Amino acid sequence: MKYFNAKLILPDALVKELQNYVQGGYIYVPIEQEQQKRWGEVSGYRQELEQRNEQIKREYQNGISMECLSEKYGLSFYAVRKIIYQK
Repeated sequence: MKYFNAKLILPDALVKELQNYVQGGYIYVPIEQEQQKRWGEVSGYRQELEQRNEQIKREYQNGISMECLSEKYGLSFYAVRKIIYQK
C-alpha cells in the first residue's frame, strides 16, 4: 500500500474538508469493487497453486498415494484429499 501526501494530489478545498475529520492521520481509500482483484492474482500465486493442484491430481491418477503426495508437497493428508476430490 502506498501513502501519498494529500496536499500533493488533492485540491486544496478537498484537503481542507478532510482536515475537518482527520489531521495528521491516515485514511484508507478502498479500491472500487469492479477494479478489485482476487487474492493472489497480482502476485501470480493463485496461478501457481492451481498448477500445483493440477499436478497433484495427475500424480494421484497415475497411482501415487495421498500419503506420498502429502509428504512430497508438504500438505496434510486432508488438504491433498480436498484438492483431489474438488470439482
